[in-house]
Amino acid sequence: MTTVLPDTEVGPLLRDWREQRRISQLELALRADSSARHISFIETGRSRPSEDMVLRLAEQLDIPVRERNALLVIAGYAPRYPQTSLDDPAMASLRESLERLLAAYEPYPALVVDGTYGVVAANRGVALLLEGVPEKLLTPPLNAMRLTLHPEGLAPRILNLPEWRADLLAQMDRQIALVRSPALRELYDEVAAYPAPARADGTDRTAPGAGGAVPAADRADGAGRERDRDRATAFALPMLLEHGGRVLSFVSSIATFNTPMDVTVAELAIETFLPADRETAAYLHAHVPS
Repeated sequence: MTTVLPDTEVGPLLRDWREQRRISQLELALRADSSARHISFIETGRSRPSEDMVLRLAEQLDIPVRERNALLVIAGYAPRYPQTSLDDPAMASLRESLERLLAAYEPYPALVVDGTYGVVAANRGVALLLEGVPEKLLTPPLNAMRLTLHPEGLAPRILNLPEWRADLLAQMDRQIALVRSPALRELYDEVAAYPAPARADGTDRTAPGAGGAVPAADRADGAGRERDRDRATAFALPMLLEHGGRVLSFVSSIATFNTPMDVTVAELAIETFLPADRETAAYLHAHVPS
């Protein structure tokens, strides 16, 4: 949960969110059907915002649902959004829908994570990629960042680890700035400190230029050359993953729920991995059980 300090005031917090979004007081006032003078009074503590005003400002500033609850409490109001466990019977339809979505995406990998990258659900495509990962990393609760960046997880198999690792850490850093979560900060510090696994030839995988190497056997035939051409025209940073003596190439996409009314649902993210070439797609169709 978000930590709220006893002496925190709602006005300065709203000002911080406005400045983070790079919106002027006048622009925010126009969006929230208020006045720049009233916004100024709220931010300096000269005026106490109503519950409706806190919610309107939070909406216009695109403040995460969990943080909206915190702002309401600081302003002296009750939290508006519940936080319901996914194990609650009320979430049964959501769980079933997520499972159907993940199954429909097979044989391509897809998983659902929570606000700290805990794995809520995953399909058989993900299970295939995790083959060979030590049991200690697969013991619940699973964490997607640990599985990916741990030196005994997927990291040794990711050929472009420097680029992929930098992208994941930047993603977490942006999220920390948005939600100000101590748990997420702790996770970031942990995975950022993992030692980089060495390549089979002894080179450091975080070294510049070490990420794009492809085994000679994969480059030798026409399929390897076509794969190289496909990568050269990639429309997004791919993850190049060694598996079963082959190099699989994926492009990741993340989806969230529109207008969530529950903290738990607001923090869920569905990550899917789209094959970036025909060889990867064919391999998954051949090896993921139908």
